[in-house]
Amino acid sequence: MPSTSSTHHAMKTRATSLLGIEHPIIQAGMSWASSCAALPAAVSNAGGLGMLAAGPMRVADFSQALDQLRRMTTMPYAVNLPLYRPEAAAMLDILYAERVPVIFASQGGPAKHLDRFHAIGTKWIHVVSTVEHARKAVAAGVDGLVIVGAEAGGHPPANQVGTLVIVRKIAREFDIPIIAGGGAADGYGIAALLALGADAVQLGTRFLMTEEAAVHPNYKHAALRAEIDGTTLVGRKGLPVRMIHNDFARHMETVDAGPFDQQAYAAEFSKSTLKQAALEGNVDWGKVEVGQSAGLVDTILPAAEVMRTLVAELEHAWARLYAMHGGAEHRQAADIVS
Repeated sequence: MPSTSSTHHAMKTRATSLLGIEHPIIQAGMSWASSCAALPAAVSNAGGLGMLAAGPMRVADFSQALDQLRRMTTMPYAVNLPLYRPEAAAMLDILYAERVPVIFASQGGPAKHLDRFHAIGTKWIHVVSTVEHARKAVAAGVDGLVIVGAEAGGHPPANQVGTLVIVRKIAREFDIPIIAGGGAADGYGIAALLALGADAVQLGTRFLMTEEAAVHPNYKHAALRAEIDGTTLVGRKGLPVRMIHNDFARHMETVDAGPFDQQAYAAEFSKSTLKQAALEGNVDWGKVEVGQSAGLVDTILPAAEVMRTLVAELEHAWARLYAMHGGAEHRQAADIVS
């Protein structure tokens, strides 16, 4: 395991320059887990990009959390907002009034919002999981893309194309800052995705298992117990989610095999919620949304310590690759980092 005590150097990519951050590491917007100030503030203060998740929040609570976040960090931060939400317009007005530096938007078109936010210097990053949606977002004029692969928790692509493939495809097709999401939980995964052409990497599951993540302890420990094959796609006939294979997941497997029409299927899928798991701690029936990378995580730590470890692992991964390429001089560099 590489040391986390040495001095680390900032890594320059298109994403770090665009976002004003030291390290190409982004904490994903996770409903409930980062619908608070503590987690994004800790990540931003450690040189990454912390993200407040507006998704499940009431407008007043969101405004309060945003104010708190601004008091807790002077570093760049982001807000994740699903555009389909009924409250999205009110939240966008708050983001505009507060001159939020970075918006990560999903589940809706960005075109009608970009001029207003670009006029005040806000960077708009759009979250996509298919080439088709990436093309639409780039054509609209977004500043960057988050590309989510099948390994990711929450809503991965329904086509189940993995991160390794979709990130490389997008990097080949578009000259725009790319943030990869899905499958990475340590610095070695980050290095791999940067080598593919990503400019930064978004991690959700690793930051879910931090002390600051605002979810029930049962949720964190269920994620901690999960192996790499401990998640499954649930609701495959609708908008599937990747979650832990629990009682509700088994229920939906039965539903998937039955003759339900779309309305009845949606009703069965809605019998479980993320809130049940995240806030109430019901991890047998609630939607415990985590990625396959849960099987790579075996500790619940402060977010700042996670950041230090990720950066140390990333530097070790790069040094190892340089050593393979460059002979004795680079092998010495690898030994120093390790």
